[in-house]
Amino acid sequence: MWVQIEKVVLKASQRTSKIPEDTLKCDYVMRINGYADNAEIGKQTEITTLTGRKVSGRVVEVNPKFRHDFGEPVEELMHVGRVCRKELAGGEQ
Repeated sequence: MWVQIEKVVLKASQRTSKIPEDTLKCDYVMRINGYADNAEIGKQTEITTLTGRKVSGRVVEVNPKFRHDFGEPVEELMHVGRVCRKELAGGEQ
């Protein structure tokens, strides 16, 4: 089964003091997707990543989805591609 685990890399007390104060209060956590033989949300398990690495951590999601995006469109950038193609083709046609 495809799952996402969470593993604490550094506890808040182990982090450098050269980061913002609100960040300094949080553990440094990584999330990794991989296959697990059996997994239950909140339980420790070992996964095998797509590259074959074995990693253990706490299951946070089963069948995780990609939820990232690039935000709202930026009006100033909406026409850049068209302008660049025109310039690369030799300017006004």
